[in-house]
Amino acid sequence: MHKSTSPRRKSFKPYAVASAAFGILGAVGALLAGITPAAAADLANQPDTQIAVFMVPLTLLLLVMLFEVARFAMRGPLPTEAPVRRRQSPEHWSPAQREG
Repeated sequence: MHKSTSPRRKSFKPYAVASAAFGILGAVGALLAGITPAAAADLANQPDTQIAVFMVPLTLLLLVMLFEVARFAMRGPLPTEAPVRRRQSPEHWSPAQREG
């Protein structure tokens, strides 16, 4: 079996546990604050809420993309590219073989 020399892959288990805990805490906090599904449905009919539900994730996505572009740009120049290999024609090829 081939052994990889790359570093060990990062585990996302702590992030999954933390996000699940935040979700549960948020749900419990909403219930304790008196926000019920009916009240949330009334809130969702307001135009400001609909705009926020659309724009907040879109803005976060844009910020993450800008961060990734900046991180990539600050990494430094890319290594030089290898020259393009010419495609070689098969040996023993002739136009007569193609027609047959």
